[in-house]
Amino acid sequence: MDEFDIKCEEIRRENEEYLKIFEEDLKAAGLAPKTIRNHVSNAEFFINDYLMLRSLHHIDQGLYELGSFFDFFIHKCIWSTPDTVGKTATSIKKFYKCMADHGKISTRDYELIADEIKDGTPEWKAECDAFNNW
Repeated sequence: MDEFDIKCEEIRRENEEYLKIFEEDLKAAGLAPKTIRNHVSNAEFFINDYLMLRSLHHIDQGLYELGSFFDFFIHKCIWSTPDTVGKTATSIKKFYKCMADHGKISTRDYELIADEIKDGTPEWKAECDAFNNW
């Protein structure tokens, strides 16, 4: 294994723990199994496929990557629609709220992420709509 693979495996193990915590919190909140699967899948895509594989980042770097993630999501993911952008943003926000509740990130970082998502989602949806209708 090279250094990149070792770092990926380390982050993947951490992320697996975080996703289990997230799933348990969603179950405890009484969400439907399909809704839980969708939120976990969206969060997993962000933290494993984007943060980890594209730049070897841990979840605490998510705040700094939201804009570039949604640019990637809109332009590179064939399934992106304004609706999926909104749902993915909601899942990421819920994930980071859970991480703050469990002390995995600071409350301040969660507040910054929540604000970025609140402010950015309308723009990301509009950009996706424009891209898909070009």
